[in-house]
Amino acid sequence: MNVRVLYFASLREKVKASESVESLAAGASVADLWSKLCEKHDAIVPMSASISFAVNREYAGRDTVLREGDEVALIPPVSGG
Repeated sequence: MNVRVLYFASLREKVKASESVESLAAGASVADLWSKLCEKHDAIVPMSASISFAVNREYAGRDTVLREGDEVALIPPVSGG
């Protein structure tokens, strides 16, 4: 199955893209997607504990099972004022 991945803020800078389409096995979870992305982009591994996820514009846990065509937003912590 294919899912659309959106990268925000510092994560977008590290992967040098604002979005991608990733192919995953049926039944894959958000955690599976994150693992695949970490294998492709070593620079994001240190961010693993602090990333939030949204699936189809709703916050989701790492155990959320993905479906064909889902949109997954990867949201790093942001600071500023």
